[in-house]
Amino acid sequence: MNTKELYSEYKDITQRAADLNYASAVLQWDQEVYMPPKGFPFRGRQLATLAAQAHEWLTSDKYGDLLLRLSDAEGLTEDEAHNVRLSREDYEKNRKLTTDFIEKITNQTSASYDAWIRARKENNYSVYAGELGKMIALKKQQADLYGYEGHPYNALLDDYEKDISVAVLDPVFEGVRANLPGLLDKIKATTQVDDSVMEGNYPRQPQWDFSVDVLRKMGYDMEAGRQDISEHPFTTSFAPTDVRVTTRVDERNFASLLWSTIHEGGHALYEQGLPEAQYGLPLGAAASLSIHESQSRLWENCVGRSLPFWRCFYPMLQQYFPSQLRDISLDAFYKAMNKVAPSLIRTEADELTYHFHVMIRYEIEKSVLDGSVKAPELGEVWNEQYRKYLGVSAPDDKQGVLQDVHWSHGSFGYFPTYSLGSFYAAQFFEQAEKELPGLVSDMEAGSMHELLQWLRGKVHVHGRKYRSEELCQRITGRGLDVSSFLRYAERKYAGIYDF
Repeated sequence: MNTKELYSEYKDITQRAADLNYASAVLQWDQEVYMPPKGFPFRGRQLATLAAQAHEWLTSDKYGDLLLRLSDAEGLTEDEAHNVRLSREDYEKNRKLTTDFIEKITNQTSASYDAWIRARKENNYSVYAGELGKMIALKKQQADLYGYEGHPYNALLDDYEKDISVAVLDPVFEGVRANLPGLLDKIKATTQVDDSVMEGNYPRQPQWDFSVDVLRKMGYDMEAGRQDISEHPFTTSFAPTDVRVTTRVDERNFASLLWSTIHEGGHALYEQGLPEAQYGLPLGAAASLSIHESQSRLWENCVGRSLPFWRCFYPMLQQYFPSQLRDISLDAFYKAMNKVAPSLIRTEADELTYHFHVMIRYEIEKSVLDGSVKAPELGEVWNEQYRKYLGVSAPDDKQGVLQDVHWSHGSFGYFPTYSLGSFYAAQFFEQAEKELPGLVSDMEAGSMHELLQWLRGKVHVHGRKYRSEELCQRITGRGLDVSSFLRYAERKYAGIYDF
């Protein structure tokens, strides 16, 4: 076969495997949104079958031979060569996992998720601890199968962020410990803002309708997506033309739905912006989890928690909730949404203390993977860490160790990308402000088009072509620089807290 024929065969196998993985994603979406409780056992089997088949195709000798031949072939376009290089990288890694292991961990994911749901309903971590222990054992096995240098956590981090390790992350979180407390001390020394407006009687339907209005204004294509309710908000994609978000509603706390919707909307805009022509191929996928988080955090914090954004949206919100917001000024509402105070729930934390929530999870994940902490001990360790770093203690398991879905999915190594994403977001937004002189006035007018197009051209269009650091270098002229986040935070909160 010539190069064109070889690439066509490679593309066919890769996209067929993607079809199976996206079919699995549909089943997983249904599992978290609509599936009845008794569906878990068979859903686990269905997901395991699809995952195993996709894994077999992408680790077969035939596929490996194709990649090897294409790696030495002439006549590939630049994008085709990138796809082959990245697929070969994935192939060599995936070959380390057996089909039997893939079936086991996929089945365990459904079992762990079911146990997490039941534990949250009963507000009892012990209902979940046994299944989580099984998942942790499998993740340790996965690390061993991959192989690693140094800490076993390094092997799992690679699934979410290439070229990252505890040797890189430890200094990042040491920087959190060193730099954020000073800013928090400045805030503590001033009069605390009143955020009582965020709590009260906010009926479900107006909240929902407003959130959909915001998604549309952000540029989310509702003909290529939808919003639903789930226990834990998430975004899932089956193609750039079908990207779905979920949120949750608390009629006593307006902020719960609002930030979930904007955050997930940022993820969804990235997925909708990936090149359709690269469907199922590496260049049709996101660069990394930290870059994905940079998109959600940019929209949630740099845009959604900004004063220019609310100069447009607050009058609209007052129309949805006239009795609740009639006598609340824009300035008071803006300050309320940006209140900084230690809290229990990561997804509802302010954007400064948020990083301590992430750091706690990072430290716990390292501990369970090196064996120094066991699954039954997690609740106690969790509360110790929260008392140490945030000075708060969860009154129950639901507000403590049971608040995140990630570990039930086996997503060990995911949490650090949240902080990395926030730091990339601030750096990208700082650059956007330089290159889009009308950005603030656009936001005040409710127009997000120019910003979205800037992100499309700078981030979305490239897929996985570049590693996170390389992409950041191309966009801003330098690698990850936490000082952008610190400048952004200092300027913003000095204005809110008047220091």
